[in-house]
Amino acid sequence: MSTVIQLALGVGGPGLPSLADAGDIAAAAGEAGVAAIRLADQSPAGRALDPTVVAAYLAGLHDGIGFLPVVPTTGNAPYNAARRLLSLDRATGGRAGVVLRPGGGDEVSEASVPDPGATDPARRWTEYARVLTQLWESFPNTALLGDQQAGVVADDTLIRPIAHEGAFYRVAGPLDGPSSVQGRPVLVADLGTLDVTAVAASADVVVVDRTQAAGVDAVLSQALRLAGRDRGEVALLGRVSVTRGDAVSGGLPARLRAWADEQLLDGFELVPEGGPDHVIAILRALEPRPQASTLRAAYGLREGALV
Repeated sequence: MSTVIQLALGVGGPGLPSLADAGDIAAAAGEAGVAAIRLADQSPAGRALDPTVVAAYLAGLHDGIGFLPVVPTTGNAPYNAARRLLSLDRATGGRAGVVLRPGGGDEVSEASVPDPGATDPARRWTEYARVLTQLWESFPNTALLGDQQAGVVADDTLIRPIAHEGAFYRVAGPLDGPSSVQGRPVLVADLGTLDVTAVAASADVVVVDRTQAAGVDAVLSQALRLAGRDRGEVALLGRVSVTRGDAVSGGLPARLRAWADEQLLDGFELVPEGGPDHVIAILRALEPRPQASTLRAAYGLREGALV
């Protein structure tokens, strides 16, 4: 069985593909059965285009592939981020998610921060992720009735505020729109800046550098058990840089499968080196996978809880 592939890409910044190039890359990724494109918010030489805007643009051109904009906690109030990402998820038919990056706070949340002394980015990430998932589940799509004859838009008994109050955020909720067909967007976490304990309660996909992946499956499995989850609820991906030479030399899919088997990975995040032509050549060297109905299905995840 072929491994799950996620492509890392920045768009519109110095040294990055243009929007037109990104469209060509997305087309090739869709043909290769790539699960999702991770869209960076910055490049080594400066900022990239807003990844949520790029995701919406590319999703309008190419269906059948997921999009994962990188969103930092810094400058993004969780309620606003939850609304923006869920709107993208509904618009793409359940093919959206987010790579949540740890950082600082935002001026909206800090106007009423519960604990001004709380500063740890990992603890903030954990709380922010919990708020996102709770908000995404606060208005289940089963509550949306649209009964014109009775004049009932939604069953408000199923729509519940989350009433969250933690060290970093106070969020009442609920959201003002229903969940998507996949239940809720996919939440991606990077190990390195975070550890498995921080991400175990909320992450759907965990990414670790392939050179540091040995033993992570066992550590993650234990952390998930302590969080009341099982290993099947999370996809573990190894991040690996890939060149055009890796593609043209042949055997890239076999090498990826071997690495996945050796390190108990579910797939890979490919970080392509080179320009757009190189990225497309790498994608065309992959073993095609059939398109899945939603992004969660592409990762082999069950639908998000609709509570």
